[in-house]
Amino acid sequence: MTEPEIRDRLVAQCSQGAILPEGDDALSATPVEIRVHASYLAEVARVCRGDSELHFDSLMCLSALDRGDALSVVYHLHSMSLRHRAALRVDLPRANPVVETVCGVWRTAEWHEREAYDMLGVRFEGHPDLRRILLPNDWVGYPLRKDYETPTFYRGMKVPY
Repeated sequence: MTEPEIRDRLVAQCSQGAILPEGDDALSATPVEIRVHASYLAEVARVCRGDSELHFDSLMCLSALDRGDALSVVYHLHSMSLRHRAALRVDLPRANPVVETVCGVWRTAEWHEREAYDMLGVRFEGHPDLRRILLPNDWVGYPLRKDYETPTFYRGMKVPY
């Protein structure tokens, strides 16, 4: 399936407004990046997985990044049987970055979402175990945000040591 066909299929299968217009700010090297409205992400993910023409059965990676004015979460998808790839991108406000989990669609999202939460503070609504995965539970802040300031001390130890 070609890049425009993947996008057109999603536009046809999902609620109106779920797929956002193409922008000139693509972030990934994946063949096609599709911008999704955050409130429709779970629906779009279910279509990506369940539609026989798309059959994105693998979430290869979930990446979160700080774009300065907003945070983005990019879902890198692959169809093993149909051999095509795509990326879904959701842009979230810095002040309240919340999006629904896709753990029910791709089980591997559990770990990826926890990492995005830990490093950038993106909250995945409905996640079965959303807690820090790399940093201690009492760590303050999100180290991959551009405005993050490394603390001088943590539990009496100088940081960085």
